[in-house]
Amino acid sequence: MQDIGKANLRKVAVIGCGFVGSASAFALMQSGLFSEMVLIDADMDKAQGEALDISHGVPLARPINIYGGNYDDIVDAAIIIITAGANQKPGETRLDLVKKNVNIYKSIIPEIASRNCHGTILVVSNPVDILTYTALKISGFPKNRVIGSGTVLDTSRLKHELGKHLSVDSRSIHAFIIGEHGDSEIAAFSSANVSGIPVNEFCELRGFYHHEKSTREIAEKVKNSAYEIIEKKHATYYGIAMAVKRICEAILRDEKSILPVSSYMDGAYGIHDVVLSMPAIVGKDGVEMQVPISLDDQEIERLKESAETLKKVIQGIEF
Repeated sequence: MQDIGKANLRKVAVIGCGFVGSASAFALMQSGLFSEMVLIDADMDKAQGEALDISHGVPLARPINIYGGNYDDIVDAAIIIITAGANQKPGETRLDLVKKNVNIYKSIIPEIASRNCHGTILVVSNPVDILTYTALKISGFPKNRVIGSGTVLDTSRLKHELGKHLSVDSRSIHAFIIGEHGDSEIAAFSSANVSGIPVNEFCELRGFYHHEKSTREIAEKVKNSAYEIIEKKHATYYGIAMAVKRICEAILRDEKSILPVSSYMDGAYGIHDVVLSMPAIVGKDGVEMQVPISLDDQEIERLKESAETLKKVIQGIEF
């Protein structure tokens, strides 16, 4: 694996200064992970304005140099975060964004690829699985160094809902959303547990016995969370900004944390040549390896269906 040894481990680049990019930059400023952050946007004034606004909070946080720049400034960045793209509108699915955002990536990725960057590309724009695949194919980067934010946020939403349902700290819940970051995602309840206790057993400890009904309702609520937020406030950005920060932590600190990021599937569960979310060990080299989790037959079948949904979209893209 080619790692980020030649990159500046204290530098991050954020490409796209819309709601998600700006919120991510703000979360990263507060994290203390980096000492340098370059913001890039098709609208240079927008990038510079966001940099100025966030910089004014630096005296209240930790020292960091934040500025609006261009693609020449990304060469030594340890992580290149791409949030650029059209926003999801009310009534629109993530997959509806494909054509618009693939075309945007066709202008961004060659700029990165031509500069011999040694960092990791972190794709956040939607549809994240399709755009991560697009970034991988166009950039020529090693598979481990092109990852997507995937279902890290969806998984956090699942833990949040389970925590509310069970009246327990959501950080004690271990569960994953896998597959597409979108309508075909799967809540992997067969492997879910609360501090080692299988989730159904824990539900009974808390007086809940209608497992199938409860898990179905929770999974639907998680899947539709973004639609609900978009309907109410027209965009989602705080949750994904926290997910971006968490992934950056794992990479920069070489934590080897297990996170459900979007990464290239090359045979696991019989799935090939597609990018989707599975739990993976994330460290300084990006994705070290995918982690096989216990899935029942129905979940495996749904995972394969999710992969086919994404493959059909990919087949319509010219790289």
